[in-house]
Amino acid sequence: MLVEIIHTILRDTIFIKYGLLGLFFNGMFSSFIPIPTELTVSALLLSNTNPLHVFLVLTIGSIIGGYIAYYLGYNGRLLKKLRKTPQEKHEQKSINIMTKYGWFTVIFFSPWIPIIGDVVSIIAGTKKYNILKYSIAMATGKTVKAVAIVFFGIHFIHWLIHAFH
Repeated sequence: MLVEIIHTILRDTIFIKYGLLGLFFNGMFSSFIPIPTELTVSALLLSNTNPLHVFLVLTIGSIIGGYIAYYLGYNGRLLKKLRKTPQEKHEQKSINIMTKYGWFTVIFFSPWIPIIGDVVSIIAGTKKYNILKYSIAMATGKTVKAVAIVFFGIHFIHWLIHAFH
C-alpha cells in the first residue's frame, strides 16, 4: 500500500513526467526557487533510470541554475523588473552568515540550506563576488549534493522495495 501511495505522488509531479529533461529543469530552477529535486530523483531511480545519468543531469542542471542565479543578482535590473529581489530579512541573514563563515564556505553549503541557500547565489551576484571563486564553490557544492541525493536515493529505494514486498 505504501509503495502505491509513493508511486502516485511521484507519478504526478510535472518534472517527473518529463524524465531526465524534467530533472534538468528541476535542478536548474531549484538553484533560485525553493523546489526540491529529491522527488524527481527518487521517481527516476524507481523507474530504473541509470543512476549515473540521473547524477549527471542533476549536476549539470543545478550548476547552470547556479550561474543563472548569480547572473540574476549581478544584473539586478531583471530582478527589479520582476520585483523578485530577495526579501530584506533573507538577504541580511545570508550576508551575516557569509560574513561569519566566509563566502566560499557558505556558497559551497548553500545547496543544503533551505530558502536562504536559494538566495545566496543571487546575493553573490549582487555583491559581484569573484566569479572564479564562486564557480569553484558553487559547482563543488552542487556536485557533492547531487552525489549524496543519488547515492542515498538508491539506498533508500532499495530499502523501501525490500521492506514492503
